[in-house]
Amino acid sequence: MSEFASPLEDQQGLKKNLSMEIDGPVATQGLATAEDWRKALSAVVPAVVVLRTTATRAFDTESAGVSFATGFIVDKVRGVILTNRHVVKPGPVVAEAMFLNREEIPVYALYRDPVHDFGFFRFDPGALQFMKCEEIPLAPEAASVGLEIRVVGNDSGEKVSILAGTLARLDRDAPHYKKDGYNDFNTFYMQAASGTKGGSSGSPVIDCQGQAIALNAGSKSSSSSAFFLPLERVVRALDFLKRSNDECSSGWHEVHIPRGTLQMTLLHKGFDETRRLGLQRKTEQIVRQASHADETGMLVVDSVVPGGPAHKHLEPGDVLVRVNGEVVTQFLALEMLLDDGVGNSIDLELERGGIPVKVTLQVQDLHSITPDYFLEVSGGVIHPLSYQQARNFRFNCGLVYVAEPGYMLSRAGVPRHAIIKKFSGEEITRVEDFISVLSKLSRGARVPLEFVSHVDRHRSKSVLVTVDRHEWYAKPQFYTRNDQSGLWQRRLAIPLVETLPAPVSIHNDEKVTTLKSQESENGEVDRVEGQSKATDRELTDIGTNVSGDVNLSDPQNFLSNSTNIGRSESKKRRLLQEVADEGLVASDGTLEQLEGGLDDNRTPGNIPGFGELGIAGKRNGSIAEQVIEPTLVMFEVHIPPSSMLDGVHAQHFFGTGVVVYHSATMGLVAVDKNTVAISVSDVMLAFSAYPIEIPAEVVFLHPVHNYALVAYDPSALGSTGAAAVRAAILLPEPALRRGDAVYLVGLSRSLQATSRKSIVTNPGAALNIGAADCPRHRAMNMEVIELDTDFGHTFSGVLADEHGRVQALWASFSTQIKYGDSTPDDHQFVRGIPIYAISQVLDKIINGTEGPPFPINGIKRPMPLVRILEAELYPTILSKARGFGLSDAWVTALIKKDPIRLQVLRVKGCLAGSRAERVLEQGDMLLAIDGEPITNFRDVEDACQRLDESKDPEGHLKMTVFRQGLELELLVGTDVRDGFGTTHMANWCGSVVQDPHSAVRALGFLPEEGHGVYVARWCHGSPVHRYGLYALQWIVEVNGKPTPDLQTFINVTKELEHGDFVRVKTVHLNGKPRVFTLKQDLHYWPTWELTFDPETAAWRRRTIKALSDDFSS
Repeated sequence: MSEFASPLEDQQGLKKNLSMEIDGPVATQGLATAEDWRKALSAVVPAVVVLRTTATRAFDTESAGVSFATGFIVDKVRGVILTNRHVVKPGPVVAEAMFLNREEIPVYALYRDPVHDFGFFRFDPGALQFMKCEEIPLAPEAASVGLEIRVVGNDSGEKVSILAGTLARLDRDAPHYKKDGYNDFNTFYMQAASGTKGGSSGSPVIDCQGQAIALNAGSKSSSSSAFFLPLERVVRALDFLKRSNDECSSGWHEVHIPRGTLQMTLLHKGFDETRRLGLQRKTEQIVRQASHADETGMLVVDSVVPGGPAHKHLEPGDVLVRVNGEVVTQFLALEMLLDDGVGNSIDLELERGGIPVKVTLQVQDLHSITPDYFLEVSGGVIHPLSYQQARNFRFNCGLVYVAEPGYMLSRAGVPRHAIIKKFSGEEITRVEDFISVLSKLSRGARVPLEFVSHVDRHRSKSVLVTVDRHEWYAKPQFYTRNDQSGLWQRRLAIPLVETLPAPVSIHNDEKVTTLKSQESENGEVDRVEGQSKATDRELTDIGTNVSGDVNLSDPQNFLSNSTNIGRSESKKRRLLQEVADEGLVASDGTLEQLEGGLDDNRTPGNIPGFGELGIAGKRNGSIAEQVIEPTLVMFEVHIPPSSMLDGVHAQHFFGTGVVVYHSATMGLVAVDKNTVAISVSDVMLAFSAYPIEIPAEVVFLHPVHNYALVAYDPSALGSTGAAAVRAAILLPEPALRRGDAVYLVGLSRSLQATSRKSIVTNPGAALNIGAADCPRHRAMNMEVIELDTDFGHTFSGVLADEHGRVQALWASFSTQIKYGDSTPDDHQFVRGIPIYAISQVLDKIINGTEGPPFPINGIKRPMPLVRILEAELYPTILSKARGFGLSDAWVTALIKKDPIRLQVLRVKGCLAGSRAERVLEQGDMLLAIDGEPITNFRDVEDACQRLDESKDPEGHLKMTVFRQGLELELLVGTDVRDGFGTTHMANWCGSVVQDPHSAVRALGFLPEEGHGVYVARWCHGSPVHRYGLYALQWIVEVNGKPTPDLQTFINVTKELEHGDFVRVKTVHLNGKPRVFTLKQDLHYWPTWELTFDPETAAWRRRTIKALSDDFSS
């Protein structure tokens, strides 16, 4: 498969002895002259074409992708091009042929052999306008050892290359490329030292008369060896195609070329080897007498596919002697008998360890075990296991095979090449069984799936599959190959009337999945024992505000009636007595006051140290750990590959969050944005207080700071779980100082609380995170907390005082580190985020604020808007600021304002498109706002908050700025941002486009051509992959029409038709413009958009443009 950079043969599959064996006829013609070759090549080169192929979906042995290869015309009248099977592809393919004069014509797959590495494309000869078609005759009989050859093709992407060589062998074993991919077998190959490389797959191997004597297929990079496929079976297949086309006056239609198989692999072994396998001397003499004088060996069974005709009848090591009474020692003779005997029985005579064996087998239709359809679900591809992969993996043909897991299956840990055995408790033997089970499941359902992998074939694995809760992907659909059109036709796998979409929000009657099992990293489920940390007592009060005090006047804070208040008082007295008996004391040695503790939701079932486990189970933990543990939550976040927006750098995240609000109707959890980076996410929460896992929804992403708020439905926890979980007590003031002792508390992957006592070394370390190569969220304008000791860069949690009151979120931050000229590596580190930043937003959500409504568990709540100064700032120490000319008076004023930091804020840059962009300049020193000196980031945030409270419609900050020796009074505009993140995206020709997000704007540049839409991602096998429209650039024009924003872009592209060539103007992040064309493909890549619906808090997918006969998806 040399168009894929000449894949190497597996070294274990290579024969050690590659010496030349002269066992074919030796070339006897005279040496060809240069003139002979000139004439031959002048006739051959016009018939050779460069093929640009795009596999639009992963299928069977091939992945989705783009490649270049070679083909040559073998019938110029009918328009038939011969190339390799791995070029034609077993699955959906879009291809074009570029002729010698650079004319490009679409070509369509006509036939691909199920086993051998050849296939045909067809094209319309009438579409070639400026060049006369030529064809190359096929002459397989002309091949001989010592024959001088030329390989003409697109070697190394050079369009036309001519490589010389000499045939050295005609009986080489078929090359072995991959253990889990396509390999040819049951045929000889030719070998020559022609040194072909990537792009030359499908090149004709010609002699001096201009005849093709073989088809170039692959090469070995470690040497100059090239491998050629003999053409005998190619000639037969071409004859079938010609006869079929002649019989049909309306053009090409599906052609059936008989191909037979016994589902066994044979190797040609020398007579010495067959004798060692037990071949009798007399049998060898019979074979030698019946064969050609130059015969060197016999066919030996190498492997048998389970469940095939030869299974349990033939064994590895069997030596084939006769077929239907005739001695057969060559692959070609056996294949002729099988192809001509499809559906009939065939008699085999073999020797097994010297013992004659006779068997009669039924010849199977090879096409019947070659899949011609697949199911696409949640971005995954599932189809019957092909003969190729069944041979590689030693499984039965037809099993349900995962060619590409996509989102739903990969999220559960199902790998590529898996075989699905059970789904939701039902046996799965066909693809139709899988879709039948799936059609009965509602959105968000979690069901078990059992699969087996070829790398661990003796053990089945069970995982939990979650049906997509949002419309990340199109509805499940079948694609079926149509050889008449060359396309794969699609249809809905589940009729619309049978779909059962469930509401995204969680309701009280939703099934709850208890964590009786926990998925390990490899997707396997390990059984773990789970016991509740809380008893099933009445839930009296689970709603707290920021300070931890309960509002007794709010009926939503209670799940029971007013009689529970009296029960609460009795519980309080009982708890006080139990605490006194146990001797639980505060840090000052006095009895700890628990009235406030009861008000912040402590009941006998959820007070740390009480309940079913008893206090003995907690003696190893500190009081802070015992108090914090019921508030901790382990996040598992998955992002669908189809919607990886805002530069998010991974699809799967883990992290620890803390419950900051817990009432009867709403629960809120705070977590860092390196765990929950974007709102297009599937979030699962596992609670430390109770063994349960439930979904959650992102409700707030701070536009600047590194934290997010996620909502869950407390009713999904059940009464016992809701009683066990509690909200943390937040302590925003007083702020931590250097030398303060804190408790770092977090969770391990096994949901075990871990804590240690640490000392604050720097309570106000200014973050300075550089932009990533692919811009993504990076925290800016933040001061974070540093400790003397922690648990490493992957451990997150909270910082609390000795009473368990949360003072900071111990959060994970993402950055990139580059060593020398190497590619930057993603790196993460942990720092503390002061809890005041979270408590301010939390208080607005709980108590109500002015802002856009957002449905949380079916109740619309106004979400806060955040006013920010969209400029990236950094601190400079005053001694350096003085060197820039800052006056003594200002230095004194800043020291008086903040005698600890001794710094001034400077402007690193403004976000492109912000109101501050044309006012502030890089290097400006920010001295004061409204005449009040400012020294840190919080001062700027407080000024923005005061501006909000003043209801100033202009939104200007009155700033005193020091710029190049001058003090300036400026009115600097601020911007108001919501906490929803990106809520709209589109997929056009396989590119994921969105409006530029803040991380892109933070680079300080937007195209002058009206900004444009930003390409965040691209898909393999799509038109943008084919024509090179990659990420990190803006699309500013389509066919000359400006596209300044996403909605305008959608309006422009929806007017484009299938097959149109589109002129696109882009601007890269580095500012470099580019204009190119691409061909729109609405059959495999319809245009669609994904939008967040604020009415239902659900993501909705809508098809914008597809072929007229396609269904809406």
